[in-house]
Amino acid sequence: MRRFWAAMFFILIYAPSHAQNSRTGAYLIPQIVYVGDRAALILPLPNPQDRPAAGSAADIVLAPDSPDYPSDPVFDFHRIILERRLSGSRLLIEFSAFQPGLLELPPIEIGGERFAGLSVEIKSVIGASGSELELAGPASALAIPGTALMVYGTLACLVLFLSFVLWLLFRGRRYLHIWITKWNRIRLLVSMKIIGKRLYKALLKNGKSRDILDKLSNEFRAFLSFFTGENCRAMTAHELERLPLIYEFNLGKFFRRCDELRFSGGVIDSEDVFLMLVDLRSFLEALEKEEKEKVA
Repeated sequence: MRRFWAAMFFILIYAPSHAQNSRTGAYLIPQIVYVGDRAALILPLPNPQDRPAAGSAADIVLAPDSPDYPSDPVFDFHRIILERRLSGSRLLIEFSAFQPGLLELPPIEIGGERFAGLSVEIKSVIGASGSELELAGPASALAIPGTALMVYGTLACLVLFLSFVLWLLFRGRRYLHIWITKWNRIRLLVSMKIIGKRLYKALLKNGKSRDILDKLSNEFRAFLSFFTGENCRAMTAHELERLPLIYEFNLGKFFRRCDELRFSGGVIDSEDVFLMLVDLRSFLEALEKEEKEKVA
């Protein structure tokens, strides 16, 4: 019997409180509110004629500087208005909430009435299931057009350069020496051909045949010294004949004829000098062909 009366006592206490909290159906605008959003809780009230406190139809605004203005660390209240209308009154509470979950508003006293137990449900921006609104990840930095091509091109060139350096250190020195030697031989051939053309032009301009032959002998011997790696300047015609350069061309015969004309003491016919220059050109062309075949 005592338990029955205790239960009835708690029901009588809870019922008015619950009726006060629900207030015939409060609703939110918008219906779904997220953390930080600005929303309005609207609580419809009975008609003014049924309420002894309602003497007029004027709205009551709770000013922020009023001592009754609510304060709560979870809420930020923007406007609180008790609207009195003949068709029906309502309590308007504009707020922003900064915590998700089912939150209870602090008691609000306005127009001589106290509204307590009002609660709102605030959604989290990032839901636990991932189905709610979700903040996007940080955007990647904007790249200047052509930056990727420049970066990857630089990296590719660097890799190729390092590969070439490694190849040069381990296996390339021998090939590099061969290439340098072939380049020097071709350069010597081109230089000697240019000298032959200059001597031919000097002969056409009635240059001294003996001076042309002296120049031809000295320059050709210097060329052979560099080309063969032997000192051909001090060799006789017989010794030059044994150089294995072009077997179809007899160097000994060439220099023997050149020395006979130079030291004959008589007048040197320009036709003989011309034939010597023709033999020189034939020798250089044959030697150049042979060098190109070695390179290929």
